[in-house]
Amino acid sequence: MAQETRHNQIIELVAERGFVTIDDLAQHFQVTPQTIRRDINQLDQEKRLQRYHGGAGIPSSTLNTAYSDRKIQNLEEKVRIGEAIANKIPDHSSMFINIGTTTETIAKALLKHQGLTIITNNLHVASILSSKEDFNVIIAGGAVRSKDGGIMGEATVDFIEQFKVDFAIIGISGIDDDGELLDFDYQEVRVAQAIIKNARQVFLAADHSKFGRNAMIRLGNISQASHLFTGQTPPTNISDILLEHGVGLTVAQ
Repeated sequence: MAQETRHNQIIELVAERGFVTIDDLAQHFQVTPQTIRRDINQLDQEKRLQRYHGGAGIPSSTLNTAYSDRKIQNLEEKVRIGEAIANKIPDHSSMFINIGTTTETIAKALLKHQGLTIITNNLHVASILSSKEDFNVIIAGGAVRSKDGGIMGEATVDFIEQFKVDFAIIGISGIDDDGELLDFDYQEVRVAQAIIKNARQVFLAADHSKFGRNAMIRLGNISQASHLFTGQTPPTNISDILLEHGVGLTVAQ
């Protein structure tokens, strides 16, 4: 059995049972416990399941991964996604960019452009893009979240509501099997919803680990996006939703 197929079936078993032991998985797939441990370690790093002593379980839906860890997770894939999005953004266009390590990678890819206007509630994005003299970088007002430089709150939503831009570039914590976009912070979600509402096109950036990942707060649905950018082919159910609603898909490989 191919490793990717085994990984997908491990995730299905964990979702069905809540917790599965290493020994049970080794017996189920007829492989060694060492192989299963390697599988679980990789899936845990990708945040597709939670590693526990003796087995694996469902990841937390209430706590996000630490910012320092998220910056390096699937970094090569995020770089490819950033380049793919940058290729779709014309010079002299306007955009929102929200909170997230993926959007920070996209910001770096946009430095090759000219004359962009960027409105962001991400201090790291603002710092990256302000190095270009021909860029107009506007920072949303609100409370700064110290752990990742995100700006949020009612003042942030009110600020975003003043604008109508060409593009919204959105990162997300998780995408449920029914296409629901999920995140961990209610205030962050409120800002992202305002960003989506006030953009002509919505570019959703999600590396493959976000598919099926649990988070507690509903942001919206993938059908609201104009285009999805990811690094691997999405699950069939997600692809069907994209096709049904005319959402574009770019797999950056």
